Amino acid sequence: MDKVKVTIAGSGSGYTPGIILSLLNHKELDVSEIRLYDIDKEKNSDMETIIKFLIKKGDYGVKLVRTEDPKEGFEGVDFIFSQIRVGGIKMRELDEKIPLKHGLVGQETCGLGGFAYAMRSMKGFSEMVDLIQKFNKEAWILNYTNPETIISEVVRRKYPDAKIINACDMTIAIEEIIAQSFGYNRQDWIPIYYGLNHFGWYESIYDKSLKKDVMPEIIDKIINEGLNTEGEDPSWASTWKSYQSLIKTFPDRLANNYLLYYLFSEQMVAKEDPNYTRANQIMDGRITKIKETVREIKEDPNLESIDYEGNNHGQYIVDIAASILHDKNDRFMLIKPNKGAIPNLRNDASVEVPCYVGANGAEPISLRNDIPDFHKGLMEAQVASEKLLVDAFFENSYYKALQAFTLNQTVPNAVVAKKVLDELIESNGDYWPELH
Repeated sequence: MDKVKVTIAGSGSGYTPGIILSLLNHKELDVSEIRLYDIDKEKNSDMETIIKFLIKKGDYGVKLVRTEDPKEGFEGVDFIFSQIRVGGIKMRELDEKIPLKHGLVGQETCGLGGFAYAMRSMKGFSEMVDLIQKFNKEAWILNYTNPETIISEVVRRKYPDAKIINACDMTIAIEEIIAQSFGYNRQDWIPIYYGLNHFGWYESIYDKSLKKDVMPEIIDKIINEGLNTEGEDPSWASTWKSYQSLIKTFPDRLANNYLLYYLFSEQMVAKEDPNYTRANQIMDGRITKIKETVREIKEDPNLESIDYEGNNHGQYIVDIAASILHDKNDRFMLIKPNKGAIPNLRNDASVEVPCYVGANGAEPISLRNDIPDFHKGLMEAQVASEKLLVDAFFENSYYKALQAFTLNQTVPNAVVAKKVLDELIESNGDYWPELH
């Protein structure tokens, strides 16, 4: 088996241990070197402490490198897993709180908070990919950086020949909680899904063991029984409870849970505490846990165990790497230029659909049927608003940004769109391109 070198870009993230444990325990990858690359030296150093402990505890024969130098981070590796968060959790807090102050959805990837994050991500991700193209254009970039559809649009325009796969594991999370709630084996499923990132629907879920499409009975079970949220984070438990209402209202397809923010925006806003959002929960939870873990390891280098393990987030992107490396043509939900994959949607949309992944990258699977007008209408508006935002980024256009904000389906009118846009411009400063 070929030796593999991997860089985690944005390695200060709390998701890094799960990704690395998934890498080290994967039966089809022989990882010889892992590089932790982050522009935040403190976060990167903290994560190095945790990963060193995990490598020692598991007796993994792997070289670990921590660096804030892009040349050292990217040169000579086979895969670069990108999970950068430009501006960190503090800017996410503003993404959530500024729209909520105006009565709008405040969320990491949806609504105007998502657009604020997108402006930062487009700038930071472009700068990173420029460096990767300079130091190692043969490396595969497996991208988890959000918002995925908008990042994919930037890639389509600026880096048409770069070796990039844009992935999101939200569909896996949806399938996992459904399978666990109702006793299915998700490994037996062949799902047909279409949409944009965090904005899509299942057309069918064929179960190989049961030899039938189980989506209709899953919809009935969700409506009548609800999902089992035992052991879920309280925030996610609340989301899955609301999900039942979404499926009851639109029972013809199994929707992505993030559509709650677009179709039930007032109800989602009413549930939020504008002074203590999801970002604050993460600061008090995952980020505090990282600091506490680092302290425990430094106080007792012979500590027997810490509470980190592989997870779905890590497993998904690692499985993609294995499918590329061994030309397996395994199937994943990925974001690609449409080009007919959804027959009645504009060809230049960046869509999330099933793809086969092999040595040449991702090949989308075309749907057999047109999608319903309701879904098409929602997607067309969302695609247009996202494209306008990307236009604003490349053209430094305030007017295009205002159009994008106004068209966003969580926004009732141009007046509030302009107020939030102006406030976000001020709060983001140099994280955003200058708009004029």
